[in-house]
Amino acid sequence: MYPNGSVFSLVLTLHSLELPEANIYPALIFAAATYLFILFINLTIIITICLNRNLHKPMYILLLNLPISDAMGATSLFPQLLYSIWSQDRSISYSACLLQGFFVHLNGGASYLILTAMAYDRYIAICYPLRYGAIMTSNNLVKMITAMWIFNFAAIIVVFSLLLPYRICQTHMTDLICYKAALMKLLCNGTEVNNIYGLFTIVFYHGLSLSVVAFTYIHILITCVTNKQSDAKIKALQTCGTHLVVFLFLEFNTLFSLLAHRYESVPAHLRRVFSISVLVFPPIVNPLIYGFKTKEIRHKIVTYFKNKISSV
Repeated sequence: MYPNGSVFSLVLTLHSLELPEANIYPALIFAAATYLFILFINLTIIITICLNRNLHKPMYILLLNLPISDAMGATSLFPQLLYSIWSQDRSISYSACLLQGFFVHLNGGASYLILTAMAYDRYIAICYPLRYGAIMTSNNLVKMITAMWIFNFAAIIVVFSLLLPYRICQTHMTDLICYKAALMKLLCNGTEVNNIYGLFTIVFYHGLSLSVVAFTYIHILITCVTNKQSDAKIKALQTCGTHLVVFLFLEFNTLFSLLAHRYESVPAHLRRVFSISVLVFPPIVNPLIYGFKTKEIRHKIVTYFKNKISSV
């Protein structure tokens, strides 16, 4: 079954893009433009936060991780997709497919953990403002971010390590990218173990994020209602509203993709569209929402570009 006796020497075939010949170059230009736009807006947020010392606050340091994760997720999709459109070759080595899947899932897990940490940060800032400085210290922030990425990295490593011991019976992928669910359909056996651990990780990531966000936002809402200072109330609700929009958008997009793989009644083309959209829309929506809705970031970006234009 395996040439040279190794599963890593296998060549898989991703599902066809089904592009008419006349649409190849427009699709290539559109995909390249989308990828460049994603990199530009996410790098803008990253550079803005890194270069402005007054943005070196816990809220913005936590936010910094989101465009990093989004740019990583988009990069796991677009280079391979652009090559496929240009060459009309949908083949991919098994090792490259595993690598792509690893970064796709790493991005998804990181997004949930980052938004969960940001919800906790807002909870402390609004509900316990006098203790915020003592709780969200630089040392605690570094520990939180480090633990978040190490845990996420280890969890996703296990997800894909569990695929390795089992033989592969087919090489045609039913999806456009290398999701773990699509890779599992290639296995001859071992799907029970992978399903159990996969279900555990889904429940953990979604359960943790939903629980923390629900808990923090209920307490934030109570604090805002009982707060007599209308300015503080409005500012708190605006900050939390931005975060909640991003979180709910991610939750809807991800859950639909996960459920679509588990129910055969979902049309295949709809499942494939949503599997791609998870790596396209959040990297576009997140920096736009935070860039335009967060006053301090928006001000720094506008000021920078004004200075650049005036100096020309």
